[in-house]
Amino acid sequence: MSQVLLRALCKDYGARQVIRGIDLEVRSGEFMVFVGPSGCGKTTTLRMIAGLESISSGDLLIDGVRANDQGPLQRGAAMVFQSYALYPHMTVEENMAFPLRMAGVPRAQRRLRVAEVARTLGLERHLGHLPRQLSGGERQRVAIGRAIVRRPKVFLFDEPLSNLDASLRVDMRIELARLHREIGTTMIYVTHDQVEAMTMGQRIAVFRAGRIEQVGPPMELFDTPATEFVARFLGTPPMNMLEQPADDAAEACRGLWQALAAAAAQGAQRIGVRPQHLLVDAAGEGVAARVDFVEHLGDSSILHLRLQGVDTVWRAQLRGAQARSHAAGQMVGLRVGGPVHAFDAEGRRIDGGAPA
Repeated sequence: MSQVLLRALCKDYGARQVIRGIDLEVRSGEFMVFVGPSGCGKTTTLRMIAGLESISSGDLLIDGVRANDQGPLQRGAAMVFQSYALYPHMTVEENMAFPLRMAGVPRAQRRLRVAEVARTLGLERHLGHLPRQLSGGERQRVAIGRAIVRRPKVFLFDEPLSNLDASLRVDMRIELARLHREIGTTMIYVTHDQVEAMTMGQRIAVFRAGRIEQVGPPMELFDTPATEFVARFLGTPPMNMLEQPADDAAEACRGLWQALAAAAAQGAQRIGVRPQHLLVDAAGEGVAARVDFVEHLGDSSILHLRLQGVDTVWRAQLRGAQARSHAAGQMVGLRVGGPVHAFDAEGRRIDGGAPA
């Protein structure tokens, strides 16, 4: 287990700065997730930790040792890529043993270590198979096994599940979480999928435009987002946001603002409420809205709502009997049934709000 420390880490490509002074501590034995939209810098940061990208300025420390000028092998980091990158002409056993062979580990010791990792990953019966004989999930387990046999200080994962179908991704998320519990090695995992981030990470670093917006445990970020960007990015469906309406705004818009502002911090310029915290009543109660579309998800339904004077579609997520009792075109009334989140004009959180 190893600590990874980033101090004012920057990456420039000519005059363009893509990583803008990142400070972050990944604790020894932690499962840290980097999440953010495409192009935010999360993969570039991972590659700098791995030694696959040079560091323009700042420091990378692994277990207190400055690693900026060390090669990938010296750093003790093993990376699992989005593509499986398996050798098609080698068996599973040969693929997993390959880094040990390159390191000069004797054959008998290689076989013992591969067999041990194969048991952990449920690959024993596949050791003689070629990659083309395996499913996508099995190939990804082989790629992970190839990293494990090296016994690295740090595991680095670059969107390793994005090529798998939805059900297989769920299975592999569980497998990776179990693997982390069993071996206890520090893991840094990059994804653009906020569901993966919320379900896997002990802590999450939310990236935006080459900077980290917020770091913390998943539910802390969900419940108390530090910025409007984090509030919108984490959560499915995303948080509903309303800007302070002008004096001549539609009555429904001003009514919704007043309902939210009653539970928000003073000085709010934008206010948000999660779809799970909107209550849907009969027409004539609360703030008037029209149901534009209904997504039935089995155990819940998401109502897409239009409010007079509000440009964006609002969403309410309902469960139980209420989830099946609405249809497109229906008029309803909205009330706030949970926390509201207040932000200033720059999108920074304003504390002091209370549940409605």
